[in-house]
Amino acid sequence: MKVTTLAIFPLVFCLFLPQLTLAHGGLSMDKDICRLRVGPYNIHFVGYQPEHSAEKEFCEDIPNIGHTIVVLDYVDQELRALPTEVRIIRDSDSEDNLDAITVLYMPPKIYPTGTLNFEHTFKEPGKFVGLVTVADTQKLVARFPFSVGRSGSIGKIVAWILLALAIGAGLYFYTVRIRPRLSV
Repeated sequence: MKVTTLAIFPLVFCLFLPQLTLAHGGLSMDKDICRLRVGPYNIHFVGYQPEHSAEKEFCEDIPNIGHTIVVLDYVDQELRALPTEVRIIRDSDSEDNLDAITVLYMPPKIYPTGTLNFEHTFKEPGKFVGLVTVADTQKLVARFPFSVGRSGSIGKIVAWILLALAIGAGLYFYTVRIRPRLSV
């Protein structure tokens, strides 16, 4: 009976594998993948797509096209006194003419509450770049690439393949190794 329990444990663990690959953040800012560094400053960001899954957050690629809400929270209090500008552009070979590739622009503004949010409707899938500019003694720019509407991302595909392999290995182990011993 103990051998059967040991064989089932990896299978049960693998059921949670897709959720583990989607986990983010932590109690430490050092491990927070939703952290955006703008020069010496930190901004925590998170996105939502209420029409697709209101309770699900993301902070890297945007899973679907459509209405998207992004919230930026200042971690460093000094940012509350500095003007912040946000721009989302289509990823292209050249950024010489930013206006031509800009899909969203928020001019510089001071956000004394430490929270900045915006909404945008992405009409087609593709690759984009977010630019967050903070004007300190000099302009500090955070540049982060992301994709939209590629919900079949590689991470999810790999997680499902690993799950299928683990289930297959568990079934093989049970049928070839454990089951014959039980029938003896």
